[in-house]
Amino acid sequence: MKHDSFSAQTDNRAIVIGAGLGGLSAAMRLGAKGYSVTVLDRLDTPGGRGSAIEQDGHRFDLGPTIVTVPQVFEDLWRACGRDFHRDVELRPLSPFYDIRWPDGTKFQAFSDTERMKEEVAKISPADVRGYEKFLKDSYRRYVVGFEGMLTKPMHKLWETIKVLPEFALLRADRSIYGLAASRVKDEKLRMALSFHPLFIGGDPMHVTSMYALVAHLEKEYGVHYAMGGVQAIAKAMARIVVEQGGRVEYGAEVDEILIKGGKAEGVRLSDGRVVTAPLVVSNADAGFTYNHLLRNHRRKRWTDAKLGAKRWSMGLYVWYFGTKGTAADWPDLGHHTILNGPRFKGLLKDIFLKGKLADDMSLYIHRPAVTDPGVAPEGDDTFYVLSPVPHLGWKDPVNWAEEEPRYREKVAAQLDTVMPGFRDKISTEMVFTPETFRDRYLSPNGCGFSIEPRILQSAWFRPHNISEEAKGLFLVGAGTHPGAGLPGVIASAEVLSKLVPDAVQTVDQTRMAAE
Repeated sequence: MKHDSFSAQTDNRAIVIGAGLGGLSAAMRLGAKGYSVTVLDRLDTPGGRGSAIEQDGHRFDLGPTIVTVPQVFEDLWRACGRDFHRDVELRPLSPFYDIRWPDGTKFQAFSDTERMKEEVAKISPADVRGYEKFLKDSYRRYVVGFEGMLTKPMHKLWETIKVLPEFALLRADRSIYGLAASRVKDEKLRMALSFHPLFIGGDPMHVTSMYALVAHLEKEYGVHYAMGGVQAIAKAMARIVVEQGGRVEYGAEVDEILIKGGKAEGVRLSDGRVVTAPLVVSNADAGFTYNHLLRNHRRKRWTDAKLGAKRWSMGLYVWYFGTKGTAADWPDLGHHTILNGPRFKGLLKDIFLKGKLADDMSLYIHRPAVTDPGVAPEGDDTFYVLSPVPHLGWKDPVNWAEEEPRYREKVAAQLDTVMPGFRDKISTEMVFTPETFRDRYLSPNGCGFSIEPRILQSAWFRPHNISEEAKGLFLVGAGTHPGAGLPGVIASAEVLSKLVPDAVQTVDQTRMAAE
């Protein structure tokens, strides 16, 4: 393969900024290609948004909670000569999740098509045939969008132009909600078939119908939970990086990417220390990479104005709490529950188009102790309750220091409908708001998932894995191609591996390897 931004050279040092899942995947891929990798992260643990916090005997998984495409991890481990399943235990979930509405209607998601049709029929028997058509829609989009584009470099406009005829045929211009609405008439089912882009920061009313492919991924590959949480995956990844001869340094905040003569030559840390290497990979958010880490360099494409004009994903309000002696309470509340408010379309409009913090909300409830008792002291529970909210980039952003206590009471009132009396049993708690995401993860606008995955903010239109701003500079993670979500960030490192040549081994290195 022709590598048009970085040539093989005898200096095989590489720096990865950020020990998030994208950065650790990149480090593993580079280590497998013979590079001597240094990973630098400002936090004290690997995983980034996929890390966890231990508090009063509870383990709170901070970010992603499910694994939907184990193959991306299996492929990553295989590239490093390892077996993923020897390092990480996955537990398949069934049902994947429960979806509930205020009137008591419930919908459970399974991999089995017949069971899914039964769930559809419980709500609207007349929509079963439309659901079958939606599954066909999902498969066709999976072939084009997932198999065809996930790990393919998209930094050349021609690669995007080539798929436009297929996109037109599949009506990629239509939103995923629009596709669902064309297949089923019941509004609850339209929600159940179109909400998935919210898991990667997208508004179902405006994100392309290509994301219907998620329904096929769930059906074909299932939904899994990693024992020990996604943090267990991150820790296994960090171990492999070290075993490959790399280094992972925590408490090391990169303040600037150093460029000389149009080429990356290393990074400067916030303490003034300089680490040099001809290959730099940023797992920091693409917006932060360009607006801050390259702030002292003239940029060709990703200027402040260009990034400012992008539509960004929503913010997240996440309430983490432990409860005492509740393991046998609320027996119908499983591992994953989506609790809808009275509105779907109106709430999305408030969050994504108006930047308004509404009084009503939809909640994602994570109760991992039903699968992994180790997340809590014996007999207790650990919860993670997430509400999509506006990001901080609006003209009049939410002042979370003032609003958070009031909003928590509104969330609690809705939780009481499925977890009556839970507030009296809370033993420990903490809250993340968009301000936390801004400060902890350096996320622009406090967004949960970087740039929103709209059709004209995807593929070539998204910040590229190979930077135009300097040779030897690459990007991985949610803000670059292919996008957010575990499969996306892990796949971004596979794209990287196709853009970077194998490291050139010096005579001394070859001799050491032989010995």
